[in-house]
Amino acid sequence: MKAFILVGGFGTRLRPLTLSLPKPLVDFANKPIIIHQIEALKAVGVDEVVLTVNYQAEVMLNFLKGVEANLKIKITCLRETESIGMAGPLALARDKLVDGSGEPFFVLSSDVISEYPFKEMIEFHKAHGGEASIMVTKVDEPSKYGVVVMEETTGKVEKFVEKPKLYVGNKINAGIYLLNPSVVDKIELRPTSIEKETFPKIAAAQGFYAMVLPGFWMDIGQPRDYITGLRLYLDSLRKKCPAKLTTGADIVGNVLVDETAKIGEGCLIGPDVAIGPGCIVESGVRLSRCTVMRGARIKKHACISSSIIGWHSTVGQWARIENMTILGEDVHVRDEIYSNGGVVLPHKEIKSNILMPGIVM
Repeated sequence: MKAFILVGGFGTRLRPLTLSLPKPLVDFANKPIIIHQIEALKAVGVDEVVLTVNYQAEVMLNFLKGVEANLKIKITCLRETESIGMAGPLALARDKLVDGSGEPFFVLSSDVISEYPFKEMIEFHKAHGGEASIMVTKVDEPSKYGVVVMEETTGKVEKFVEKPKLYVGNKINAGIYLLNPSVVDKIELRPTSIEKETFPKIAAAQGFYAMVLPGFWMDIGQPRDYITGLRLYLDSLRKKCPAKLTTGADIVGNVLVDETAKIGEGCLIGPDVAIGPGCIVESGVRLSRCTVMRGARIKKHACISSSIIGWHSTVGQWARIENMTILGEDVHVRDEIYSNGGVVLPHKEIKSNILMPGIVM
């Protein structure tokens, strides 16, 4: 089987992290987002992953060469010279995805984190015999998303409604598809929205079916959802692979600590915290609902909540970082500084308090 991962776009919603790396390479739960997806695809027998790369293409290509060798899976990268929507890249990859076997292929949005129930999706797709399958997930506020209107018993998709003002259903597009090769023949190589142009045609021909995604789901393309996604991911890990979580007297709730990180005495860490490779957390530190990325240092008695600390950044002694503060790569916060929702661009030094949410250039 093959899979296609949509990695276009500039990751503007996840800045300042995406000023250093393309969004698929940003760490989530101590490894790049795209690694979570490729590992799950390989586990169900996918042997080739195809991507179109645009933003920071050389960085992506170099990284993926290493992934190909480490995971022993073929990764094919195509250069996207301009943004051509979601369907355009599929047309660009036609020769790689349509190989004459007739096998369906997966399509994933690179923003999506979930339990990736690919095995169940393959079985569902074979059972209904249609041309396309889409994974949907239930949400409380469907008006913010593209809603999939479907028959409850069969899963047959009736129509797609983008950000409906009136309630039409609570199941939204989860950004995971399984498509027959014939779908690609319906797409032209131009800026195209697959949701607005291609999928409605397939639904009208009664060849589109939706499967309700079991387990958690989150689009982690912006900081607040990234932090929510981390909570959901760690909760799933607790149920499925509890041995991967860190335990101890200083740990509260679900916490993931890389084996190369060092943690001092008298800390209180958790719930919902990820501490990456090579991080140093000094004594007396308090961490909750946050990610501390590779090579960061948190000095004595600092307190961090609901925030993301970027690669190789430093948080000073007795500093307080909260309310969706995002530190880009190599940001250094002085001792006793308070940040209330500061978004700090890479390679900065913060010498004064950030009292109101805002961007620090």
